[in-house]
Amino acid sequence: MGGHEAGGAADADETAGTDGAGGGGSRAAGATVGVEEEFLLVDAVSGMCVPRAGQVLAAAGEHPWRASGGGFHTELLASQVEAATGVCADLAGLRAQLRDGRARLAAAARAAGARLVSAGTPVLGGPPPPVTPGDRFAAISGAHGEVVADYQACGCHVHVAVPGRETAVAVVNHLRPWLATLVALAVNSPFDHGRAGRFAGRRIVEMWRFPGAGVPPFAASAAEYDGRVAALVEAGALVDEAMTFWLARPSPRWPTVEVRTADAAATADEAVLQAALARGLVGAALRDLAAGREAPPVDGQVCAAALWSAARHGMRGHALDPFTRRRVPPWRMVEDLLARARPALAETGDLDTVHALLEGVRRAGTGADRQRRAAGRGGPRAVVEMLARHTESGVLGGGPGGPGGGPDRATQAASGEEAGVWDARERVPQPDTHGTTEDA
Repeated sequence: MGGHEAGGAADADETAGTDGAGGGGSRAAGATVGVEEEFLLVDAVSGMCVPRAGQVLAAAGEHPWRASGGGFHTELLASQVEAATGVCADLAGLRAQLRDGRARLAAAARAAGARLVSAGTPVLGGPPPPVTPGDRFAAISGAHGEVVADYQACGCHVHVAVPGRETAVAVVNHLRPWLATLVALAVNSPFDHGRAGRFAGRRIVEMWRFPGAGVPPFAASAAEYDGRVAALVEAGALVDEAMTFWLARPSPRWPTVEVRTADAAATADEAVLQAALARGLVGAALRDLAAGREAPPVDGQVCAAALWSAARHGMRGHALDPFTRRRVPPWRMVEDLLARARPALAETGDLDTVHALLEGVRRAGTGADRQRRAAGRGGPRAVVEMLARHTESGVLGGGPGGPGGGPDRATQAASGEEAGVWDARERVPQPDTHGTTEDA
């Protein structure tokens, strides 16, 4: 299943859960971070998803950061692979691991006659891929039947360290009002198996097939949270406690919070942005909890409506503020999120990087915006080509070449590195004209 919503072959909660982040190391809680990225494998000629995960993972070899939790993994369906970073203390190190993992998988995919594509859902249609061999995947397929037959949703999941499970549950409560804003920034799935849709984040719609999806309910304690998950398992809705679909959750194995709001990020830079914002929000929650401030009592259905709006519109149209229950511009919610996370971002040295990457999103648009622009120029096949290029280049553009500064576009061009996705000759994205224009 997209990400470790299904638990995966190797539970990648290890991503931020080994020494330092979740294994009792000396680093401060909230300081370490790790990311799981899921990718689609598409045929190099047709652009359709192909079941070549086994070949690709065999060719990719061992993850260079395996000792700190890094790894390459299978997913529920054989058309998907995952790269999990090891534990990272700063965004520069995280970005290096993300780009390295993408490069290794992309090279392995080419050797198998495929391309590595980072998108929340497949752009083109095709026959459903087979389920990956394994007892757990077979149990999931048996329990959910046709519901998972073509569930090729891919996400970008962030793990952030916290000091214990009770704290993790309390942090998730604080994250609930902000999950929709993280979703809106990261929408990268406007296509549904060859059909251009009106939702910018189709992956969220796909996840709503399952119980326990969307914004998690408020839980007053770890016991209450665990009891709710146990009831879903007892009902047969989940095969075990690791198979939950909420967009934020305490790790089943480690003292981390896992934030699963983002579609698979078109570029590594956008994965870094999600990691930085998630770490900033976790840091803000830890500060509140240390001061005795509990999470605000935001209504679950209002949060669900905000999530629906984020998946529908992305950073265009409108957002719903869960606090005021009023429509607001999406970028206003981003400004509010930044105001909340700013002290934590400043403490980790991430504030300048976040501003630069957000400016890149403002200028280039979300992944969904860019997919729609590419489709307008050359149809769905052009979208696949664009995504494959950007998956490997990893650079968003619109600011420094990477966290903490880096090469500008001229330096990238001189060095032969592909420049970012933002082209100054293009206008800031305008409403689509090819069948996905927002409702009047």
